[in-house]
Amino acid sequence: MSELDYKLLAALDKVVSEQSFERAARLLHLTQSAVSQRIKQLESRLAQPLLVRGQPPQPTEAGRRLLAHYRQVSQLESAVMADLLPDAPQKPLTVTIVTNADSLATWLIPALTPLLHSHPIELNLLIEDESRSLERLKRGEAFGAISLHAEPLPGCRCDALGKMDYILVATPAFQQRYFTEGLSLTALQLAPAVAFDQRDDMHARYIERHFGLPPGGYPCHAVRSAEAFVAIARSGAAYCLIPRLMIEEDLMSGRLIELHPQGRLTEPLYWHRWLLERGIHKDLSHRLIAYARQVLPSLDSGGTSRV
Repeated sequence: MSELDYKLLAALDKVVSEQSFERAARLLHLTQSAVSQRIKQLESRLAQPLLVRGQPPQPTEAGRRLLAHYRQVSQLESAVMADLLPDAPQKPLTVTIVTNADSLATWLIPALTPLLHSHPIELNLLIEDESRSLERLKRGEAFGAISLHAEPLPGCRCDALGKMDYILVATPAFQQRYFTEGLSLTALQLAPAVAFDQRDDMHARYIERHFGLPPGGYPCHAVRSAEAFVAIARSGAAYCLIPRLMIEEDLMSGRLIELHPQGRLTEPLYWHRWLLERGIHKDLSHRLIAYARQVLPSLDSGGTSRV
């Protein structure tokens, strides 16, 4: 096979992105059988499987490489058509990026809002821990990703955004109930904490590093919502490690207090994206980087190191 058939690649892309043959068929205006046949035809031409037909369907390593290529080509095509036909109605372009929940809850939406007003795009935000977000970019699931890592993937570029400062906080009433004598080992074994979800190991790493208490040695709620995460802390039901940017008003009003000032945590943030960025994707990167650097402390402005 000397050339790729992009009609067949489109079928593979829709099945993977929609996680369903049925939804892919509906979007492509085909029958499910026709979508399946297109993928089988592509697999036959390449003499290898491209899709694991489970629930949901998942691409193989070869499938991921093809999808990454197809999505970059689609991005370039959209940019070229917008340049060649600036007055023609533009079909909304789906732009997928991977973000951590804390960036989404604080600075990311204001950074992208002007772009949403000025361009016909459909934004698809994938929520992933910032330590694992590059995996989704590597698999071709997204155009860009916010990550802790400074080293770009092959075929990608990376720019520093700034740093996210995290502090350990609780309400004054919670502090009086559990930590009247400080953050002792005994008190921490009794006091309920809250983490973003079961995969969020930032709080566990922090407690183990500063107090020697291993994961599972204390009660910890799991709440997969940044808003609910803050709400639990404000309610006095738990203490948590949280971005300072998210609770500055609470700290100023005294609604929340810092429990461990000498143990502040800083996480660096970097924006990774495809090297071949054009049009809307390039505009998005410029806006995201510029806004983040306005609201986040710079990486060279001091502060404590990562856990």
